[in-house]
Amino acid sequence: MMDAGSGVGVAQSRAAIRSLGASKIREVANAGMGRADVLPFWFGESDRPTPAPIADAARQALADGAVFYTHNLGNAPLREALARYVSDLHGATEVSNIGVTSAGVNALMLCAQLLLDPGDEVVAVTPLWPNLLEIPRILGASVRTVALDNAQGRWRLDLDRLLDAITPRTRMVFINSPNNPTGWVMTREEQRAVLDHCRRLGVWIVADDVYERLYYGRAEGDAPLPSGQASEAGSARAASSFLDLASRDERVVSVNSFSKAWLMTGWRIGWITAPQALSEDLGKLIEFNTSCAPDFVQRAAQAALAEGEAIVRSVRDDLRAKRDHLAGALAALPGVEAAAPDGAMYVFFSMPGADDSVALCKRLVAEAGLGLAPGAAFGPAGEGHVRWCYARALPALDEGVARLARFLG
Repeated sequence: MMDAGSGVGVAQSRAAIRSLGASKIREVANAGMGRADVLPFWFGESDRPTPAPIADAARQALADGAVFYTHNLGNAPLREALARYVSDLHGATEVSNIGVTSAGVNALMLCAQLLLDPGDEVVAVTPLWPNLLEIPRILGASVRTVALDNAQGRWRLDLDRLLDAITPRTRMVFINSPNNPTGWVMTREEQRAVLDHCRRLGVWIVADDVYERLYYGRAEGDAPLPSGQASEAGSARAASSFLDLASRDERVVSVNSFSKAWLMTGWRIGWITAPQALSEDLGKLIEFNTSCAPDFVQRAAQAALAEGEAIVRSVRDDLRAKRDHLAGALAALPGVEAAAPDGAMYVFFSMPGADDSVALCKRLVAEAGLGLAPGAAFGPAGEGHVRWCYARALPALDEGVARLARFLG
């Protein structure tokens, strides 16, 4: 037995894990959870329940006994439906390019495990969802960030700065567009420039496309697609994607999820679109992570795709109206600088006191009963801002604005 007083054998996690930054969104939310008087806008999910056709499919699947293990990469009918769905939006995609995962964040971790070694360098465009910044660090890789520029609440990419950051030392580039938290949408010309640069250097692009269907119009500066391009019809229904430009055997991986556009955050189901050459190793990794996504949840995801376009249009139209409503109301408040984003489901805005956004958000919980996410949670480039998820009922949004107005007053 080890000597308890010697310090030898003290139970500790790996140093890389101990050094991870805890979620500042959770830090604020934990201060307000359980309080009925707090309006919660801190997490990125809608208050609308999952549509009935999806939930009914899961109930029927359970009644049919769909509670056993499935193929590591997902049920064949779901993978076939996803291949058709991705092909419709972004050009020819085969079943062999698709892997079903237990949520989008699980897909991101799998991509990192698949492609990164300790000591590798990752470049990420920020502000960015904190999980994307911490996942490489869990695996011993380093993260180099390139911050978006901000002017009057509008976020823009300095393309030259990003290209300069991607060097022969870079293994992977993480890009989330439409972006959480800013709503920034990368233009097709920016994507083409980054793709060409990464092709020359042999760098992997991992695109977080979770918000691609929550896109409210062509991003400023985006050139029209060439006539006859396969993804042209889809471009009006989704934000521009690297999948539109790259063949499926290139070093481009797209991560997606049913959470946002189909109102399925709690179902934990997502997918990866990747080169076929990765498929076997991806299946092995899924086996050693979760074995497979639950069968009845996969059948619900099939129903989401079958009923999908009507559901997605309804969600997007609802969110567009709420975006305009909230952004306008916030911009009218003294000291607040807010603009309607091009995509996603957040207004990321500056206000007095946001130079210490965690402290400000804790004050808003304690003094105003208002739950927002601190900009610092999304990296140093997010400090000075707070994030408001507008996927909530209009009366709740109005009451939240009223509480913020009283706090500022």
